[in-house]
Amino acid sequence: MTPNQTQTDRSTIDLAIIGGGINGTGIARDAAGRGWSVLLAERDDLASATSSASTKLIHGGLRYLEYYEFRLVREALMEREVLWGIAPHIIWPLRFVLPHHAGIRPAWLLRTGLFLYDHIGGRKHLPPTTTLDLRTDPAGAPLKPGFVKGFEYSDCWVEDSRLVVLNARDAANRGAEILTRTAVTAATREHGAWTLTLQGGPLQDTRQIRARALINAAGPWVANVQSGVMRANTQARVRLVKGSHIVVPRLFAHDRCYIFQNADNRIFFAVPYERDFTLIGTTDQDFQGDPSTVQIGQDEIAYLCAGASAYLKTPITPDQVVWTYSGVRPLYDDGASAAQAATRDYVLALDAPDGQPASLSIFGGKITTYRRLAEAALAKIAPHLPTPLPRQTQGWTARTPLPGGDFPRDGYEALVADYRARHSFLTEPLARRLVRAYGTRTTALLNGATTLGDLGPAYGAGITEAELAHLKRDEFVTCAADAVWRRSRLGLRLTQAEIDRIDNALARL
Repeated sequence: MTPNQTQTDRSTIDLAIIGGGINGTGIARDAAGRGWSVLLAERDDLASATSSASTKLIHGGLRYLEYYEFRLVREALMEREVLWGIAPHIIWPLRFVLPHHAGIRPAWLLRTGLFLYDHIGGRKHLPPTTTLDLRTDPAGAPLKPGFVKGFEYSDCWVEDSRLVVLNARDAANRGAEILTRTAVTAATREHGAWTLTLQGGPLQDTRQIRARALINAAGPWVANVQSGVMRANTQARVRLVKGSHIVVPRLFAHDRCYIFQNADNRIFFAVPYERDFTLIGTTDQDFQGDPSTVQIGQDEIAYLCAGASAYLKTPITPDQVVWTYSGVRPLYDDGASAAQAATRDYVLALDAPDGQPASLSIFGGKITTYRRLAEAALAKIAPHLPTPLPRQTQGWTARTPLPGGDFPRDGYEALVADYRARHSFLTEPLARRLVRAYGTRTTALLNGATTLGDLGPAYGAGITEAELAHLKRDEFVTCAADAVWRRSRLGLRLTQAEIDRIDNALARL
């Protein structure tokens, strides 16, 4: 019987996915929506590594034009408005200010690059590039004297770890089994299918499943899974690159982002963050070792502080840093000499020996192009799967909102006003935070509450027991770190005692 015949062993699932980052959950959503049976196993929490350590940008990658990555840039530019349309609660437009000075590329070259940036991606809703007089525009006020001319262009902001969670939630809604805190300890080809050994849960129980095909979306651990779990003989061409960010108290009053160029020609950003802070990053350093131990180095902190201080009137010093985070990008090793020059494009490695179940390993990728990566991955693995039930066709994820995103892309302010009208006890900051996080799913969280007390005890930073229950029930949360550092960044506003109380509350809910 061929893989495309519909008469199949019902005890065997169609597709197993290792890894609960943006690529794994994006593939799970698309596959489940098309009718395949799916199981995703994540050793830790969803978005616990690279996918929560990005610069939080949905962007084409202006600097990739210099490396002639035109296909990648065009695909990413096209995806900006697609993703904004399906998740307007967690993705929204952001204007980027590029100050020009003699030490960087000529103004004509930048303007040419921005012209391409505006036109090769089918931009329809985002505003185009403009030229700024930094002597009079508010964006020039925080900069050192001497900056006269700048360019302003559009990209988008994303709550990166929430994007992962919403893909997982939608996959589960469509029938996928999403297992967090569950490691795949072995995967072997047996009797025409993959046999996977899973270990996880509160008791660290062990069980086995069978799958017709396997996708390795383990991010920085993709090579470890290939060699240690799948026992593959192939040598993974993966280059691990560390990127680190710092967070400092808010440096400027406006809501635009700066894109700066360092003396070493590296690009980095200074972005308004969580209302009261500024996010600065990222670095690019080759990384060796266990990605789970990655953390920022003092040299990186000094590098980012010095880079921002070269542009801003007020110097940034390491003692101002209130939080840092680091991630490891699993880039495809294309032989580039510098970490920042390594391709950000994705590479999909299919292993399908005759008569044996197929596997697909994923290298590289950007959060912006995760949805297109999922489509490409399923196109490669589909010939090795049964014909799915006729639910959705390729491209459906571009048209169907993610959970909570079923409102107009410009409808955030109206939705906040609507919730405040229906729930008069909501303060404006709380309503804004809830709608930014949950969109229309805020209705389920509030559950008809007419007073703040109806939401149960408060745990700090506006978190209530009703919200914790929602996070545990609908968003795979098991501990406080999931809730305050990945489903939100409210850990920036909470004391350790408050975080401990949240842990205790989640344990009893």
